[in-house]
Amino acid sequence: MSKAKDADLILKLYDLRREETMRKARDWMIRFNPESMQDILDAVMGEHSAYFRMVTSYWEMAAALVNHGAIDEDMFNDANGEHLVVFAKLQPFLADMRAQFSPQAFQHLEKLAMRTPDVEQRLVGIRERFRRFAAMRAEREQAQEATA
Repeated sequence: MSKAKDADLILKLYDLRREETMRKARDWMIRFNPESMQDILDAVMGEHSAYFRMVTSYWEMAAALVNHGAIDEDMFNDANGEHLVVFAKLQPFLADMRAQFSPQAFQHLEKLAMRTPDVEQRLVGIRERFRRFAAMRAEREQAQEATA
């Protein structure tokens, strides 16, 4: 495939991410920091189920396109990083999710992510960064409540 066609597909994927409900789902996923399989189950079975499924299935689909050669992997990785954030949130629970949901759950996202150079170090860093962000948000919310 030509670089222009790869770029066009990446831009189409980007356009899908701009849809209003998808933006809300992505915002929810960024704030979702599962600490246990129960947190995953609560998300899947709870009020944010659609958001969880929307974001995870989007990145699974995008990864499948890359894994099957429809999009150049280097170009995709240069243009995206959010798939690694989503994978970092899911990876600690993949075995449990596959046992409970489907043995193939997130296989394309995992394949793509695991080919990333220094991926384990990056995933640890992503998880630490989002835990810090969550703590900062909680502190800010407490401060706002105290002044209200």
